[in-house]
Amino acid sequence: MGKVTGFMEYERLEEGYAPVPERLKHYKEFVVGLDDAQAKVQGARCMDCGTPFCNSGCPVNNVIPDFNDLVYQGDWKNAIAVLHSTNNFPEFTGRICPAPCEAACTLNVNDDAVGIKSIEHAIIDKAWAEGWVVPQVPKHKTGKKVAVVGSGPAGMAAAQQLARAGHDVTLFEKNDRVGGLLRYGIPDFKMEKSHIDRRVAQMEAEGVVFRTGVLVGTMPAGSKVTNWAKETVGAEQLKAEFDAVLLTGGAEQSRDLPAPGRDLDGIHFAMEFLPQQNKVNAGDKLKGQLRADGKKVIVIGGGDTGSDCVGTSNRHGAVSVTQFEVMPQPPEEENKPLVWPYWPLKLRTSSSHEEGCVREFAVSTKEFVGKNGKVTGLKTVQVEFKDGKFAEVPGSEKEYAADLVLLAMGFTNPVATVLEAFGVDKDARGNAKATTDFTGGYATNVAKVFAAGDMRRGQSLVVWAIREGRQAARAVDEFLMGYSDLPR
Repeated sequence: MGKVTGFMEYERLEEGYAPVPERLKHYKEFVVGLDDAQAKVQGARCMDCGTPFCNSGCPVNNVIPDFNDLVYQGDWKNAIAVLHSTNNFPEFTGRICPAPCEAACTLNVNDDAVGIKSIEHAIIDKAWAEGWVVPQVPKHKTGKKVAVVGSGPAGMAAAQQLARAGHDVTLFEKNDRVGGLLRYGIPDFKMEKSHIDRRVAQMEAEGVVFRTGVLVGTMPAGSKVTNWAKETVGAEQLKAEFDAVLLTGGAEQSRDLPAPGRDLDGIHFAMEFLPQQNKVNAGDKLKGQLRADGKKVIVIGGGDTGSDCVGTSNRHGAVSVTQFEVMPQPPEEENKPLVWPYWPLKLRTSSSHEEGCVREFAVSTKEFVGKNGKVTGLKTVQVEFKDGKFAEVPGSEKEYAADLVLLAMGFTNPVATVLEAFGVDKDARGNAKATTDFTGGYATNVAKVFAAGDMRRGQSLVVWAIREGRQAARAVDEFLMGYSDLPR
């Protein structure tokens, strides 16, 4: 373990942020990470519990006490080896994962949890700086060909694992760049896309072939999902050309709000708004970009996507930003004896909220109002949860002015008709139906077609996507070879 008495001697140290006025001027990352000495002290706080709940709290089952101890000992090179043994992309999770591992930390029962995420962030950034992240080229090729459809974190993790097992992997992406929602859903100020680009370079050196701008199947008519595909490939073609196909697309169908006035101009899904700014940041020229400059912005949805809309709107120069959440305001502190080691319900204030945002809870939108076909406001009502459903509070009606309304209420299911193209059975929520059993896991009802990530489990975290990509890779490898040495 780290220092035996470290958790009693040292306090938790949070990563810092650049000042709000400074960071609102750009779209670059603004988190100030731990230096080596600070990370060492934070690693010393780990108690190396007899039962480290952080390991099971982490979806990829990172061996957290081990890398905490290695950082405390100053053995950074072995720390990244331990971290990479379970997680292909710590630079993604170290930046945008909400850290369920910290909620499960034993120290969190009656103290501040170990800063696991900040330590992970420090490890991978040092590893890249020192040149320790290098391609792992397979010693032998199997002659088997695998198609991975969707280049988000699940697809990238699966493709990397399969390539390292010696298979010839081609990764298909409908958009013009690799990364899925990491690329076009996460704002650059939370994760710059250079982190994706250098992983792509590593994977290409390991033998992965990337084909961007290729839509597998068809896109539903009128879909508002970002799509810059230049060509289409049929399901039958992939099944004929490859020995296995793994579907890892995202759950990109945005949840809509079919209230009166929904068709007014100025009401958009978050996934119409956020990807455009990322493309502009990448140097692309867009006509008619959705912008919040000088506008009163209403964001409907209190989750991370809504928070991303808040941060982007403030960088555009919005006059005001208000965020609605239909659920009541959660407590500022969780009841730890009741909820530990599980993810607690509590008020979470993001860096984007701190940059300027009015948050309204227990609010339901009844109607969008407008003039000359353009939205000018919303009519709302307060709600309370009774007998398993929302009930309006009499006399709580209110009207808000709005020039731009962004719908960020989550995602329901995969939007592309790729599942229909392959004939894959769906579950009740419209996701690919596939189990995670140890034997035959991630296989669909269609021969040699597998599914993982948001495509299978629905909207979830980046860390769950990486886990499913890794596990699906093992399942595909076992299907092709009869056994697998890949970790599950």
